[in-house]
Amino acid sequence: MLKSFKVMLVPNKRQRTRLFQFAGTARFAYNWTLRKEIDAYDAGENFISNNDLRKEFTILRNSVEYQWLKTISNNVPKQAIKDCVDAYTNFFKGLSGRPRFKSKHRGDFSFYQDTDKIRITATHVKLEAIATSKKRNKQKLNWFRLAEHGRIPIGVKYQQPRITFDGLNWWLSVAVEFEAEKSELSGEVVGIDLGIKSLASCSDGTTYPNINKTKTIKRLKKKQRRLQRSISRKYEMNNKKGESYKKTRNIIKSEKKLLGIHHRLANIRQNYRHQITSGLIGRKPSLIVLEDLNVKGMMKNRHLAKAVQEQGFYEFRRQIEYKAQWSGITVIIADRYYPSSKKCIACGHVKKNLRLSERIYHCENCGNEIDRDLQAAINLANYVPVR
Repeated sequence: MLKSFKVMLVPNKRQRTRLFQFAGTARFAYNWTLRKEIDAYDAGENFISNNDLRKEFTILRNSVEYQWLKTISNNVPKQAIKDCVDAYTNFFKGLSGRPRFKSKHRGDFSFYQDTDKIRITATHVKLEAIATSKKRNKQKLNWFRLAEHGRIPIGVKYQQPRITFDGLNWWLSVAVEFEAEKSELSGEVVGIDLGIKSLASCSDGTTYPNINKTKTIKRLKKKQRRLQRSISRKYEMNNKKGESYKKTRNIIKSEKKLLGIHHRLANIRQNYRHQITSGLIGRKPSLIVLEDLNVKGMMKNRHLAKAVQEQGFYEFRRQIEYKAQWSGITVIIADRYYPSSKKCIACGHVKKNLRLSERIYHCENCGNEIDRDLQAAINLANYVPVR
């Protein structure tokens, strides 16, 4: 199985400049490929293969007008072309949406590194062709310091190494092949009900609260709102003549600070989800049952859309599934229309008119009273898939 690792890079100014040049080249090659495919389709011509596009790009690279492409590793545009061809092919197969042109204004900064030329130590990573000179002292530019030491395994074969920029920092992500762990399971069956009041309720009575209701998150969100209003006022002040908005240095500083708050909020929520999912997998249950939530439909409710988005139900499910695979734990996704909250655990009666505001389930048939989230988790633990 594959395990991915993501570590932040700590580049100096010259290295940052080169990283942006590499990412710009990858974006140029991707957009060039997409334009070629679209023009060929509009003209009624056949689909252009990856090999033909690479040969044509090599001719373009050797032309006088595009001499700057020679300062970048050839593996960067080659992989960008392949990515675009794959995306275009998957679109016609119905596997993905229509590929869009990449824009630096949307933050599309990423590029590929060759698996044979990347070198990783406990503290540094060596990238290909960052230094344009062959001199020994210039070759030091190829080595980037890692923010976390010893995080990535050493002496193994790396797959799909990518360098990405999130608006503030550069990141290295690689995948490494591992053998599946053989561990003894406890035989326990855990049903997990996801919700907004609490992130997760388990069938054994364990409840994981909603982290978005903590003081830390509320304080950051308040700071976020104030900074957003401040930036909006600065834009209005620079639009005195009714022309387009002008971005000043102060606005750029404020927007970077706002982006830092966005990242901090996302990191706190992601870390909390990882703690919960790792704790659940660490119990070594034999079976985990999750519900198939209609998140897209839930997002249409304007009163709940923000809360649903902050909880990250899909990410929670994704983490449970891949971490369970590492430990050999079976994960079952219950049918979307299974009445986990409406079905009484005592008599099996289904209460069809159960409202969202009813947090305590009152059974009309036997008089049973129980927390609706706990009942949903217990029903999921007892779920038998229809075959």
